[in-house]
Amino acid sequence: MGAAIQDMKSGKKHSSTILNNFLFSICLLSLCTGCMKWEYGIEEDFSITGDGLFIINEGNFQYGNATLSYYNPATKKCDNEVFYRANGMKLGDVAQSMVIRDSIGWIVVNNSHVVFAININTFEEVGRITNLTSPRYIHFISDEKAYITQIWDNRIFIVNPRKYEITGYIECPDMTMESGSTEQMVQYGKYIYVNCWSYQNRILKIDTETDRVVDELIVGIQPTSLVLDCNNKIWTITDGGYEDSPYGYEAPSLYCIDAETFTIENQFRFNLGDAPSEVQLNGTKDRLYWINHDIWEMDVNSKQLPIRPFIPDNGTIYYGLTVDPKSSDVYVADAIDYVQPGFIYRYSKDGELIDHFYAGIIPGAFCWR
Repeated sequence: MGAAIQDMKSGKKHSSTILNNFLFSICLLSLCTGCMKWEYGIEEDFSITGDGLFIINEGNFQYGNATLSYYNPATKKCDNEVFYRANGMKLGDVAQSMVIRDSIGWIVVNNSHVVFAININTFEEVGRITNLTSPRYIHFISDEKAYITQIWDNRIFIVNPRKYEITGYIECPDMTMESGSTEQMVQYGKYIYVNCWSYQNRILKIDTETDRVVDELIVGIQPTSLVLDCNNKIWTITDGGYEDSPYGYEAPSLYCIDAETFTIENQFRFNLGDAPSEVQLNGTKDRLYWINHDIWEMDVNSKQLPIRPFIPDNGTIYYGLTVDPKSSDVYVADAIDYVQPGFIYRYSKDGELIDHFYAGIIPGAFCWR
């Protein structure tokens, strides 16, 4: 991948020390990939009710130290390692994302090639989907059909969640196994839209009735995330690649795309060298949030980027972001040094600090219950 190695999650750059460790891990990939062993221990009983926040901690690539945390906003209590404590086994290698459907939480564990299904009240495993290439995100079409995107694969996997089985594949055009990358998904009508990140510059449109790619839209280099707002506009943010990248290097952009016509309505340009990522929406889906060193906020109807940040970075490494769909509190994950447990900051919708607490190593994604 050239002189700079991209983070598996969103294209962020690490320090030289971490890059060297990552390069060493890549050299061992052929020996280690697919050989993840789960360490078994003592199980604990959990019984959770009410609203709460799951924090998906990636852990370090090839270390098998991904974890799951659970935070109660009402009590301000965070329980760490809840998957291990409830199941007596480790979560795996590089936890990527999580969604909830009908009281079942689906945790995508990238480098362990697995998606775990857990009871969101007890955190106990109820099933798993295996034999995936390198899963990133899962999106439900129905109770018996879901899509799972992949990195390093030119296919999106079709699965039956009830049977935990792979039932088919969606072939993505103009991709190779090495540069193939499909990421986040949003749905408008019968169509799924998915951003293609690693060495890609496209948004794909998939017909869920035929499981085929029916259209694509070219955006900037490496769109990192995808959301659908209250006006049925799709928003994606590109990272622009990196200097000396064989795919190219350009200033990042924030795009507003009309879901009905599948055309770009607006493009907001950042400066070359900026590192925007993690586009999120509030509960009413009328305000955008993203990371670009600082945390930024913008009305979805705005015609220009904000001038001042919502939350300054203060020398931290902001890595993950979410907004409480009910209170509009903003939660920001600080990776610190990518080695020690990360930190979560909770802010009010007015930007006032409410709480802060430790999670696991590299907290990168969130899921509300």
